[in-house]
Amino acid sequence: MTFLSLERAGPVVTLTIERPDVMNALGEDGDGAAFEAACAEIAADRSIGCAILTGRGRAFSAGGNVKAMADKAGAFSGAPHMIRDRYRQNIHRIARALHAMETPLIAAVNGAAIGLGCDVACMADIRIASEHAKFGVTFLKLGLIPGDGGAWLLPRVIGQSRAAELLFTGDVIDARTALEWGLVSRVVDSDALMGEAMALAKKIAQQPPQALRLAKTLMRQGQTTTYDTLLELSAAAQALMHHTADHHEGVAAILEKRAPTFRGE
Repeated sequence: MTFLSLERAGPVVTLTIERPDVMNALGEDGDGAAFEAACAEIAADRSIGCAILTGRGRAFSAGGNVKAMADKAGAFSGAPHMIRDRYRQNIHRIARALHAMETPLIAAVNGAAIGLGCDVACMADIRIASEHAKFGVTFLKLGLIPGDGGAWLLPRVIGQSRAAELLFTGDVIDARTALEWGLVSRVVDSDALMGEAMALAKKIAQQPPQALRLAKTLMRQGQTTTYDTLLELSAAAQALMHHTADHHEGVAAILEKRAPTFRGE
C-alpha cells in the first residue's frame, strides 16, 4: 500500500493518495489490490465511523497516466483483451472497493479531479471541494470512454443532462460550478479543506455505528432497486435496529434531554 497512507484520528480515518509527482495518477499494477486492502481494513474496524479520501499535493487525482497511454506501457500495453482484463482486475477493483464501503466516505477534493479521478470522487458519499478544485470527465478528448463505471456514477450524482454535458464536451469545470451542479456539497478555502472535512467526519462518526452503516447501505440499494423492495429492506433493517442498545440510548437521551452516547451495541 505504498502509494496510499492511512491516518487515524479517533473515529475518523484519512486515506491519502500519495503520488504528487504524477498528480496522483491511478491505474498502476497493484492499485486495485491496495484500495481493496485499505477499504477492507477500514470496514473491519467497527470503531471507525467515517473515512476521508484526499490527494497529496496539488491534485486529488488526475486520473490515468497519459504518458503511459502514449507509451503503451503498463495497464495500456498489449492486445485489447489484455487491456480489458487489466481494467477488470485493477481499475474496477478500485471502483468496487470504494463504492462498496459500508463506512461513510467523504472525498476532500483538494485539486484537479479528472477522468478516473473525478469518478473516484463520485464513489464517495459526500464531496467537499477546495476553491482550487476542478472536475472533468475528459475521456472523449483522449478518444476513450469512461472505463471505470463513470457512465453509471455521474448521472446519479448530477443528473442525466449535466452528466451528458460534462462527458460529451470534455469540459473541465471549477469548484463553484461543481457546487452549482450538485457535484460537491460545499466549497471552502484550500487551507480550511481538511479541517472542514474532519469536522464533518467527526459529526457523522458520532452517530450509532450499526444504524449509520445500514443507512448508507439503504441509500446505495435505493439507487438500483424498486421502491417496494426498498420498503421491505427498510422494514427488516428497522426491526433489527429497534433491538439495539444504541436505539434505547437514543430514546433515553431524548427523554432525559441530554446528548446520547452510542457504543455500537
